[in-house]
Order: sequence, then C-alpha cells, then structure tokens
Amino acid sequence: MRQDTTAESPATARGAVAIIANRRGELLLHLRDDLPGIAWAGHWSVLGGGCDPGEDTATTIVRELDEEAGLAVDDLTELFEIRDEHGSGQMITFFAASWDGDETALPLAEGVKLQFLAPEDLEIRTIPPFIRDGINRYLATRPS
Repeated sequence: MRQDTTAESPATARGAVAIIANRRGELLLHLRDDLPGIAWAGHWSVLGGGCDPGEDTATTIVRELDEEAGLAVDDLTELFEIRDEHGSGQMITFFAASWDGDETALPLAEGVKLQFLAPEDLEIRTIPPFIRDGINRYLATRPS
C-alpha cells in the first residue's frame, strides 16, 4: 500500500484495498516494509494503495494489485468504505475477490511477503485498526 502523495487533504484523499480469499477461506495478507515514512510500517495488511489524481477507486485497486504483486483478479466486488483515522486519514474503499494461486510465486514489488492466513490466525498479527475493522466486517457477512 503506497503512501498517498497527492495534494489532496486527508479529508478528501482516497485509497482502495482488496480482501482476497482462496477457496479454503484464507485471506491474502501483505507484510509491509518496516521503513520510516511509509504508512503502517511493519504491519500486516491487505494489498492496495492511494488513488492517483483523477483516478477512481476501482481503477486504483486494479492498478495496485498489479503494481504490488503482479496480481489480476476477475471478480472484484466493492464492499464498503472506512477512514484510516489513525494513519493517512484517507477514506479507503474495500473490495473483495477470490484467487487460488500460489502467493509465494507472485512477483512482490513492495513489502516483505505475501501469505494466505486463516481468519483465526489474524488475531496474533499486527494489523492496522481500519484494516482489521474491514476484515471483520467482511468475515461477518461472508457465507460460511
């Protein structure tokens, strides 16, 4: 998830992330670099990033999935929005998709690693609060 570099104020800055699940119900998480100057350094998150000027969130998430992990999915569905109150201040649009590939074979361009994790394994991970909220909302509405 790239740090927002647009001239927009945090009140209007936007971003998009994708909760990607495999057929086993695991979620694809991204361990972010632990570097100064990046949002939520060293945290587990989902793939995504800030909107470029004039870009809508649907275009942003397709671009970010490709840029960060060379990932293309066919079934992106817009879910809801949550503001990153304790980080960038951006309004983040959450999307959902499914993908059943090998995450270790993806060409990771940002961050430390990608890993499918079972929902019960997320409690011990350090995850930004707005991402955890989004994952919990997604899990609460997903068919079992």
